Amino acid sequence: MTKYFLGTLLTTLFGCSVSNANTVEPPLSFYSLKARTLEGEEFDFAQLKGKRVLIVNTASECGFTPQYKELQALFDEAGGEQFVILGFPSNDYANQESGSDSEIKAFCEKNYGVTFLMMSKVHTKGSEQHPVYQWLTQKEKNGAKNAMVLWNFQKFLINEKGQWLSSHLSSVSPMNSTIRNFALGKQ
Repeated sequence: MTKYFLGTLLTTLFGCSVSNANTVEPPLSFYSLKARTLEGEEFDFAQLKGKRVLIVNTASECGFTPQYKELQALFDEAGGEQFVILGFPSNDYANQESGSDSEIKAFCEKNYGVTFLMMSKVHTKGSEQHPVYQWLTQKEKNGAKNAMVLWNFQKFLINEKGQWLSSHLSSVSPMNSTIRNFALGKQ
């Protein structure tokens, strides 16, 4: 059984992380990426140099939507100069994010007090996959691993050097010790 297959099997069955123990410089720099915020402003990932980053695809009508509360708690505890969370709403899974950017923003603020950075709605898979998610899921771009986004609230960790570290399934809490230790810089 290959290491990749075993890692994929463990991740699928048990929600374990798929990690890259041997971090390498990615073929495409993480810091060359850009995305739009919910407010429509361009966000240049070059601003993330030197920071630990958690990227999560979100949805307002999902069984995992209450993870917004945990994500906000993690951001309150660890966020700021060294750690950031980027939320990417997506309607790719069971049409669970059908709202406009302004509706998503209002929902997140009203129901969960979200203050971490939320991006404009994107596709996390398929022919219209956003470049950020191309980087997160394709080894030829991130230099580390191929990964599939299986559902809403899948989490990706990128270290302060812009290297892909791991992917965590929706069932893994943002307050899981691995993710929390990463956020706090206790890797």
